[in-house]
Formats: sequence, C-alpha cells, structure tokens
Amino acid sequence: MDEQTRKLLEECSIGCEMGADSMKQIRPYIRDENLKELTDRYIERHEELQSEAAAMLSDGGFEPREPGTAASAFSWFTTELKLTFSDDNHQIAKLLIDGCNMGIKTLSEHLNTLNQADRKASALTQKILKAEETLMKEARAYL
Repeated sequence: MDEQTRKLLEECSIGCEMGADSMKQIRPYIRDENLKELTDRYIERHEELQSEAAAMLSDGGFEPREPGTAASAFSWFTTELKLTFSDDNHQIAKLLIDGCNMGIKTLSEHLNTLNQADRKASALTQKILKAEETLMKEARAYL
C-alpha cells in the first residue's frame, strides 16, 4: 500500500470514529424519537465505514490510528459545554451539522492533497463525504 493511500484511509478511519463517538455523546440528550433514530442510523453508518477503512488498512499491512487525544478531548468538552446551556433539538441539530461540516472539510482537503491514493480509498472517501452530506441535510429539519 502506498503512503498516500494509507494516509487517506487513516483519515477516513479517524473521521468516522470521531463522528460516531460524537453522536454517541449527544444521544443521551436527545428527547425526540425521530432525531434519536436519525442519530442511531448514522452512528451505525459511521461505524460501518470506519470498519471498511480499517479492513482496507489491515489488508495493506497497517493498523488504523486512533484520533488524537487533544482533538477528542476538545471536541468532547465543546459538545458538553454547548449542551449544558441548551439541549433542545435545535442545538443538537446544529452540533450534528457542525460536525458534518468539519468532516466534509477535512476529508475533502485530504482527498485533494492525497490525490495519488488508490481508487478504492478515494471511493471510500467519497462514500463518507456522501454520508456526511446526507446527515447534514436530514439534520436541517430540526433547526
């Protein structure tokens, strides 16, 4: 596995793991059943995509990296702080949309800079981007 492919798959794995973890963090605050179902669907989808990235890395002889401790801690703290002041559907939807935007920006940047990654890694990245865009669109209904 070439370096660009490995790096892109690592970013896919990390991004999906952070996305699923963030949604799990906000889930206890959700009171609306439809929003819970939406979140549950996308937790599962992110875990599936993370597993796919991890399997591709493993096939190439690499292990997925864990998200950085500082980034994870900052994300957790920021989310908890925002939900302390308001845990209504509007605030939760904003957090979901902000997370999607961050994921889209980060993965798009890596897809563009790691443009020599193999076709399968690029296709997986596109699937993740599509999932983020769809989640963001569905979350807008709660604003």
